[in-house]
Amino acid sequence: MKKYRSKWFRVAVEGATTDGRNIERAWIEDMATTYDRTKYGARIWMEHYRSALPDSPFRAYGDVLAAKAEEVEIDGQKRLALFAQIEPTDDLVNMVNKLKQKIFTSIEITPKFADSGRAYLSGLAVTDSPASLGTEMLAFSAQNPDASPLKGRKQNADALFSVATETLLEFEEIEDKPGIGAALFARVQDLLKGGKEKTDGEFAQVGQAVEAIAEHVKQQTEAFAAEQRTSAELRHQLQQLSADFADLKTRLGNTQDHNQQQRPPATGGNGQILADF
Repeated sequence: MKKYRSKWFRVAVEGATTDGRNIERAWIEDMATTYDRTKYGARIWMEHYRSALPDSPFRAYGDVLAAKAEEVEIDGQKRLALFAQIEPTDDLVNMVNKLKQKIFTSIEITPKFADSGRAYLSGLAVTDSPASLGTEMLAFSAQNPDASPLKGRKQNADALFSVATETLLEFEEIEDKPGIGAALFARVQDLLKGGKEKTDGEFAQVGQAVEAIAEHVKQQTEAFAAEQRTSAELRHQLQQLSADFADLKTRLGNTQDHNQQQRPPATGGNGQILADF
């Protein structure tokens, strides 16, 4: 099955948000470090809206695969930026590449995610509202922060959206290929499908596929055993080195240094105790 994956692209920089707050540098560092789609996957939404219906125009349009932070230079100043890589749906690819719609992005930030005390990338929106609209929202929010037009689209009150900036979204076509083991099993299943009698040639193909599976399993088993042997050998070598080092340290501690002059023995005072007066 063919899929698309984006190249890395910038989704936010430290600075202004749509409700008068600022994206802190530490937040970007946190989002780049903490993002894990297996823990909580950030999805891609249109205009920050979320619909419960799979056929709604405001359904999800893909997933954020990974995030990283890099310094960029803007207007002669170095600022920390957040970059993302996404897996879009076919609809988003068509929307961006062919229709030239929703070419701006805005991230959704949860400053203190799941009581961790660290910021997390909780969503990404595609929009046709450029940064200038975000600037207008900033001015509006400065007068009345609770009346932001985007307030109703937040999952919680503490969440915030970055201003929307133009994004260069480039998608690469990728193909999910099954592993050799899965491919061989699928081949056997295909050959065994159907209730009609099998010809000698078909049975021969089944036999070849089964032999290939057995050989693959054998190779995997041998590779695993080799790794185990290597690991055991390394552990043994480490233990031997530790023992040799301990023995050497003991022997060196008990060995006299002949380069140093031996202290003459104390002759004493003929049994008398001498004291200064």
